[in-house]
Amino acid sequence: MAGLFDKQAELYLDARPNYPKEWFSLLAARTLHHSLAWDVGTGNGQAAVSVAEHYDQVIGTDISENQLKYAIAHPRVRYLHTPLSLPEDDLITQIGGENSVDLITVAHAVHWFDLPSFYATAARALRKPGGVIAVWCYNDIKVDATFDSVTKKFHDTTLPYWNPKVRYVFDGYKTLPFPFENVGLGSEGEPFNLDIPKELSLEGFLRMLRSWSAVVTAKEQGVDLLPESMVKEFETAWGGRSLVRSVVYKAFMLAGKVKL
Repeated sequence: MAGLFDKQAELYLDARPNYPKEWFSLLAARTLHHSLAWDVGTGNGQAAVSVAEHYDQVIGTDISENQLKYAIAHPRVRYLHTPLSLPEDDLITQIGGENSVDLITVAHAVHWFDLPSFYATAARALRKPGGVIAVWCYNDIKVDATFDSVTKKFHDTTLPYWNPKVRYVFDGYKTLPFPFENVGLGSEGEPFNLDIPKELSLEGFLRMLRSWSAVVTAKEQGVDLLPESMVKEFETAWGGRSLVRSVVYKAFMLAGKVKL
């Protein structure tokens, strides 16, 4: 799925919300060791640099070289381009070897993966006992009833252009396979619900919409899902272009350890 995100890497960097520090403290408290973490589908490294506050070294990997161009530098984070053609054994070696990783994180990306293959690789890489894997995503922004109804109207126009795998995001990871033992932060079929508060401008909101893979796909097919009329409708509901508003991204997490 790298191609979907190569085209809007810079927009994507600007649009993503900041994950609360408390999340990473909760995850770190559940691993026995804090030597090595692996952030998969790292993108701009946003999650990786937060993980690095709790672990000696973090490896951030992505199949998209273009995404990695915008990765945030951090002294304890090392970024690796891992194309799909990379053999699993080589990937495991580059990460640190089998039974070596204390925490695996996947922020807003696992739904794109070949899940059986990824979970098998994760199980090999995780330290046993004591290693934890956590995946999370967000699928909605709450502003107020008026604005949310306009967002719903817009979202409905994007539905024909999404990749089918996005169904996992739409249902809040409730149907996402996750064959790991519960550690108290969401388990298969029962995600842990989380809120991400953010101060957001209208322009920031629109940049986020433009970063959606469905919007990019539609544009490639000659369909502009964000014409000026739609932008004006958002602007009116927002209260003006200059206004900065408090919004909440609705997020959800699954976390677990290898079943022994």
